[in-house]
Formats: sequence, structure tokens, C-alpha cells
Amino acid sequence: MKKLFLLVTMFIMSAFTFSADYHIGVVSGTVSQSEDGLRGAQELIKQFGAAEDGGKVVHITYPDNFMQEMETTISQIVSLADDPKMKAIVVTEAVPGTVEAFRRVREKNPDILLIANSPHEDPEMIADVSDLVLNPDNVARGYLIVKAAQEMGAKKFMHISFPRHMSYELLSRRRDIMKQAASDLGMEFITMTAPDPVSDVGVAGAQQFILEKVPSWLKKYGKDTAFFATNDAQTEPLLKRVAEDGGYFVEADLPSPTMGYPGALGVKFDKSEKGNWPKILKKVEKSVIEAGGSGRMGTWAYSYNFAAAVALGTHAIDVIEGKSEIDNFDQVMASLGMQSPGAGWNGSQYVDVDGIERENFLLVYQDTYVFGKGYLNMTDLEVPEKYFEIN
Repeated sequence: MKKLFLLVTMFIMSAFTFSADYHIGVVSGTVSQSEDGLRGAQELIKQFGAAEDGGKVVHITYPDNFMQEMETTISQIVSLADDPKMKAIVVTEAVPGTVEAFRRVREKNPDILLIANSPHEDPEMIADVSDLVLNPDNVARGYLIVKAAQEMGAKKFMHISFPRHMSYELLSRRRDIMKQAASDLGMEFITMTAPDPVSDVGVAGAQQFILEKVPSWLKKYGKDTAFFATNDAQTEPLLKRVAEDGGYFVEADLPSPTMGYPGALGVKFDKSEKGNWPKILKKVEKSVIEAGGSGRMGTWAYSYNFAAAVALGTHAIDVIEGKSEIDNFDQVMASLGMQSPGAGWNGSQYVDVDGIERENFLLVYQDTYVFGKGYLNMTDLEVPEKYFEIN
């Protein structure tokens, strides 16, 4: 009888916990394209329940080949607006097509909150159609990543990218800031072009290019070179070669201890470690040190895409329930901090090319963590104003 009473009580509590009179849509990539964003979406489901089970979260994924299947991405996002309970849509990595999708959602239901993380499209365009946009602070990081590389011991800095990424305003602007920062810090700046993973060569071809080229780059430019790639897929082979052959790696474009490191160093995680970032960091750090990368390889201690996905989903719920305001900078930062205890954050509001501050477009960054050394306290540094004026 006691067992029956306990089971009934647990069922009622579970139903109460996950009962919702509204839904939020969470759109992420798949494991192959954006694992941390996917894990963040799964964490939101864990915390707030799946809509199909009476909870709040409706989770969908966009196609891996999103450049060629843009209309599919658009239609999937727009389909969320067909749900009469939908109150917010969070895109954990706003790939091309998000702007048009948000426009169509607005036409269907203007009351749905639209939130974009890490947008691939023009900043002004995504800001115009969104209630809130969050992005790594590629303006401040343009200086801070190069400065961190110098503090780690690098004398040269290589920027690896391709035309599609350089067509994105914030990425090309960051490249220009990096170039100026390297010059100001007395470091040689090297621009390198690599294949685009969404081109005909695919992810495998783009990764193979990096594997083959890094040893020759190290031979030509020396082991005091720091490498930075704008693409997540190219991070793993880059880390593998840096660990084996030398050089420096400050952090990924979208930093995380799981961004490239597990595949590069053969790190495996059990179920108890997935989503436990302190445990993940400790395990990856052990492998980096064993591989000889101590002091030469870094990351953010907590995944940006994971923390942002959970923080933005949580913030959306707080806004719907009247606990927060959608574009309140301090509340968004507090939500990020809740997902990353012990790690420093900093940031600012985006200033567009016309010098107008966009209150709904927030730029953020986490402190750099160097394996075998610890935090560099980059969030305490004041970025010289001159770098924010580079367009």
C-alpha cells in the first residue's frame, strides 16, 4: 500500500513539475554539426520537460547541410508557430535562414518571443527581427584572443577561415581587430584560407586539409605560432596537430572543453560526466597535459553553446512568467552565470556600423582557461577603445 501511495505521489509531483500552459521552441543543430547546442536543448528538456510529456519544451533540429537546405530550416522554425501554446522560439545557433524564418513567424504570431544565439546572418538584419540576440563578443575577443596567445608565449598568430565566414560582418571585423592587435603587440599575423566544410569537399575534406597542412605551417612559421580557426569542424584536427607537433591554441570560435578536444585526444565520457562541465574540464585537462599541451592549449571552462542554450531558454521562461525583461543585460548575464559557476563573464551591447547601440543584441565572453595553468583573467582586462572603432 505504501509503495502504491509513493508511486501515485511521484506521478502527481512529476505531472505538476512538467505541467505547462505554454511551450517554448528550441531549435538546435545535430551532434555532427553542433553537439553542445544539442546538449543544451536536451538540458532544457531535462529541467522543464518535453511538451509531448506535458512539459514546456518543443525541440527540433535543423539540417546538417543547412546552406543547401535553407528552406527546410526556415519551414521547420516557422512550423513551431503553428502550436497555439508557443510563446518563445530559441535558436541555439542561428544559421542562415533564421532571419527569414523569424519574419514569417512574426506574420503568423507577433506575440511569440524570438531569440537567436550565434547568428550567421547580418547583425542588423537579425537584430531587426529578434527580441533578443546573443553572440560571443567577437569585437572584444579580436583583441583578447591575440593578447591571450601572447601571454601563453606565442609570437605569431594564424587566422584560418574561408570566404563564407569572412562574409559575416562580425567574423571579418574580428579578423581585422586580430590583425591590428597582433601588430600592436609586436606579433606577426598570418592569414590562411581553408576549404569550407559545407562546400563540395564536405566536413571530411575540410578536416583532412587541416591535418595535412598544420605540420608544414609549423615548419614554415615555427612552434611559437598560435592557431585560430573560425569553423568548429576544423577545430578537432587543428587541436590534434597542435598537441602532437607544437604551437598554441587559445580557444575555439565557439569555445568548449568538448569542442574538438575529445576527438583530437581520444577522450571518452561516461553518462555521469555528460553535461557536468567541471568533470569534463578535469578529464580533458588530464589528457591535454599527458599529450604535452600544458600551457599551450586553452578553452572556456564551460561550453558557450551549451551555456547559452540553457541560459536563453531559462531566460525566455522567466520573461514569459514576468520575472525578467527580454533585453535586460544584467539578467541575461546572471542566467549565463548560473550555468557556469566559477567562470568570469563580461560583455556589452552591440554597436552597429552606424554607431547605434542595439539594446537587444548582446555580446558576451567567458574567461580563457589554459590547461595546466588555469584562468588567464581576461575578463578583468579593459579592451582599448580603439579596437571597438575598427569596422
